Amino acid sequence: MSDETKAKAIAKWKNFLPRIGYPDKWRDWSGLDIKQGDYYGDVMAAAKFNYQYDLHKIGKATDRQEWSMTPQTVNAVYFSSSNTITFAAAILQPPFFYPNGDDAINYGAIGALIGHEASHGFDDKGSQFDGDGNLANWWTKDDRQKFEIRADRLVQQFNDYAPIKNVPDAHVNGRLTLGENTADLGGLSVAYDALQQALKQNPRPAGEKIGGYTQDQRFFLSWARLWRGSVRDKEELVRLNTDPHPPDSLRAIGAPSNMDAFARAFQCKPGDAMVRSGDKQAKIW
Repeated sequence: MSDETKAKAIAKWKNFLPRIGYPDKWRDWSGLDIKQGDYYGDVMAAAKFNYQYDLHKIGKATDRQEWSMTPQTVNAVYFSSSNTITFAAAILQPPFFYPNGDDAINYGAIGALIGHEASHGFDDKGSQFDGDGNLANWWTKDDRQKFEIRADRLVQQFNDYAPIKNVPDAHVNGRLTLGENTADLGGLSVAYDALQQALKQNPRPAGEKIGGYTQDQRFFLSWARLWRGSVRDKEELVRLNTDPHPPDSLRAIGAPSNMDAFARAFQCKPGDAMVRSGDKQAKIW
């Protein structure tokens, strides 16, 4: 970024609002009539109640403290229209966060997820909004072009993936998933840098390994562990065409393969499957 665009990016960052755990102000549900044994009636009543609730917002300032999910939801989200990040209480537990875990485990999981959501403010879509949540172009033309050139490498990387063994012609849509892939790469990169700073402030014994792995290795293993799961081929086919998130298995390896730190941690050599270099390597920030 040029100094001009960077100054505006920092201004947006300073107006960034984190919302952690649960809302400070709870929504008032009085007036919603729920009757036991009438599921359809309850759904319709809730829909009408929420519709009126949304109508009452017209003409009023955006409430940046309003949550759109419950604290019991295992999720985190960034909203470009309010420049807010939300981490529900339910995600602040293993495998995302370990209260007594070592730095590498937590920076590789919850740290990278925090970085992921924050990076959404500067991905292909979030970067179109300013710090007040307004749709506005705050980039210079040259900076935007440079961003798009770098982003195109990430698009091509994921376009090349065909995650379903029995359907080799079904590829990831790199353009559809660009926002998530940008956030993964940005979030994991900044979390790794933060880990190095933490280790400088609280050094570990020289040569120490936990479970046979170094801190750097544990960092990347912690990230990969977040994406364990199984999806049937038919469902995966649907997601390839509709989901802005890439398959979990690719989230485990996509961003790390662009990071020199991963190659150093696992002694990978040029040409190895997890080493991307030259014009194949994507570096956004």
